[in-house]
Amino acid sequence: MIPPEENAAFVCGMEHTLDLYQQPYDPAEPVVCVDEKSKQLISEVRTPLPMEPGMPQRYDSHYKREGTVNIFIAFEPLRNWRGTKVTAQRTQVDFAHFIKWLVDEVYADAHLIHLVLDNLNTHTPAAFYEAFSPAEAHRLAQRVQFHYTPKHGSWLNMAEIELSIMSRQALAERMPDRASVERAVTAWEMERNQAQASINWRFTTPDARIKLKRLYPSFDS
Repeated sequence: MIPPEENAAFVCGMEHTLDLYQQPYDPAEPVVCVDEKSKQLISEVRTPLPMEPGMPQRYDSHYKREGTVNIFIAFEPLRNWRGTKVTAQRTQVDFAHFIKWLVDEVYADAHLIHLVLDNLNTHTPAAFYEAFSPAEAHRLAQRVQFHYTPKHGSWLNMAEIELSIMSRQALAERMPDRASVERAVTAWEMERNQAQASINWRFTTPDARIKLKRLYPSFDS
């Protein structure tokens, strides 16, 4: 639910994001959606019972919490590519290293990377200065442009859709440690990329002005 006083800010941020998605593919200036999620690590207290005919594998209701890990994802819609990194935490430093990987390894030949992100306190160019020397931080900041989805508008970030798919397809089971999560996420990423799995995004700014008309101010003609 969007408070009426925030409608204009939401509409502005929404239309900016939707217009960005409509830009033609340009390898020199790729549009990349970035997001992250945590995964609870859980180990078994008792060994699960194996599958039997007509009976799925069964887990005991008791388990042991083993902390959490964080999963970063980058998704380039026009190339049907996604990349992931599993980290122990989700700090500004972790975020900065993930973006550095995109800049220096994935998009080394790009002139400018357009990043679509939720407006979290870790998603800022200041993260580069927390993690690297001033010269390195400045270099990275010059290679990316941040585009924030509006408050209440995280659904506009296509990386959030990819994370939802990942959760269902790769992370539904209990996993006891970071290595288990990394194996599951890496296998999922490779399978999705090899299949060129895409998101059929059809929502545009003209669509928004019709379907979300209640959020726009009305003017007397």
